[in-house]
Amino acid sequence: MLRVSVKYSIIIPTLNEEKLLPKLLNQLTPPLLKKQYDYEIIVSDGGSSDSTTTIALENSDKLVVHEKPEKQNISMGRNAGAKHAEGEWLIFLNGDVLISDVEHFFKMITDISSSGVYKGITFSVMIEPENEKLKDILFLNFYNYYFHFLNIIGVGMGRGECLILPRDLFWRLNGFNEELAAGEDFDLFKRVRRHGKIYFSHKVCLYESPRRYRKYGHFHIFFKWLLNSIFVLIAKKSLSKEWEEVR
Repeated sequence: MLRVSVKYSIIIPTLNEEKLLPKLLNQLTPPLLKKQYDYEIIVSDGGSSDSTTTIALENSDKLVVHEKPEKQNISMGRNAGAKHAEGEWLIFLNGDVLISDVEHFFKMITDISSSGVYKGITFSVMIEPENEKLKDILFLNFYNYYFHFLNIIGVGMGRGECLILPRDLFWRLNGFNEELAAGEDFDLFKRVRRHGKIYFSHKVCLYESPRRYRKYGHFHIFFKWLLNSIFVLIAKKSLSKEWEEVR
């Protein structure tokens, strides 16, 4: 008998991620892990010119490729992947992340999603210990606890590196706002928070690539995040017209 549904759908938007995507997929593809936690892997590619789609085709359950001439932003990519999802819950992961403890990650998601208490789940984001610098630790710890605080007071916040919510709620909210080039993660979880609590965990973290911090610096990124968040909150649009690709 064919399985027509799964518990979780992992959706990974990509664009020229041949260097980092294999590391994430290697964490997610062990058959016993997939069987235990009942999930599918969907890669939604924005039109990569490298070997990303070949890697995804060999290591995911579904590959969605953007073939239209207009450029796809990450909101469009996530929504495109979600349209092919069968899971009761959607797990959005960026293609450049790694999970600090995969088994604990899925165990926590299973416990929290089945509790009936929370409508969203997100995790702290850091840099891998072997690549992190002191300023990474200070900057990201500040942001992690700030985002946690925003969820406590009812604002709703999560970083796009890892956003988790029920599929039915995602579509009731019309998914990610495709008009936003930046701040789409904040915008979505701000809307999710109106429907229930968001669980923010520091027990497991996502390791993101430090490449953007190394290219632009922490203060540049801080002010860019801040301004985009303010614009999304007040004007319901992002200040940035495009989120630059850094590889």
